[in-house]
Amino acid sequence: MSGLVTAKLFELNDQGKPGQKKAIVQFNPETLKVTYANQIVEPPAGSGSQSDGSTSRQFVGAGTTKLSLQIWFDINAPMPGTEGPVDDVRRLTQKVTELMKPEPTKQDKKVYVPPMVRFEWGSFKFDGIIDSLDESLEYFSDQGVPLRASMSLGMSQQKIVIAKMEGMGAGKQRGSPGTEPMATAAQGSTVQGLAEAAGKGGKWQDIAKANGIENPRSLQPGQLLTLAQGLVQVRGSRS
Repeated sequence: MSGLVTAKLFELNDQGKPGQKKAIVQFNPETLKVTYANQIVEPPAGSGSQSDGSTSRQFVGAGTTKLSLQIWFDINAPMPGTEGPVDDVRRLTQKVTELMKPEPTKQDKKVYVPPMVRFEWGSFKFDGIIDSLDESLEYFSDQGVPLRASMSLGMSQQKIVIAKMEGMGAGKQRGSPGTEPMATAAQGSTVQGLAEAAGKGGKWQDIAKANGIENPRSLQPGQLLTLAQGLVQVRGSRS
């Protein structure tokens, strides 16, 4: 089975190359919503009405493309790119927030603009600015320290962007749902461990239920588990 591809966000410099700031996504998003919009205005009443009585509309801009997604962070799950465990989930989410922070331009240090950012996940790439970011702290320790967080992210590009399907040439098709390889338990494997390795650490209980496993810490070597089924059953929620 091929390794899990992790989504990431990183700043782009003036040459369109990766900059200093970057953020690794701990749990890949379940959905990506891309919205296209043209800038259209209605002409003044009585000017240029068509023969059928309708008013012609005029395209006045290049349009926009927007990307919306939700990502999660949890200090109890492995985090790629970190030196070790952290005590506060905001130490993980702040790297995403930094990508939204406006910076002074080279031409005028008094003028601040948000950086250009790229969201990349496998063959999907989107360049734009982060124009909205909602962070929800969802789980706290006994001492009131946030341990889990979700972030709703909105990016925009001031033009209509048609994504290129990189790495998906003609004749290369993905398997139908339900035909992907199942996870094989090795000696000492647990449902929690297999779920975390697949980027679904927060859903291990649903995965155990979907596979009919009563003791998630005691798996038989060679036992097969489907991780996709747990995702389908809990789509739209997160425990």
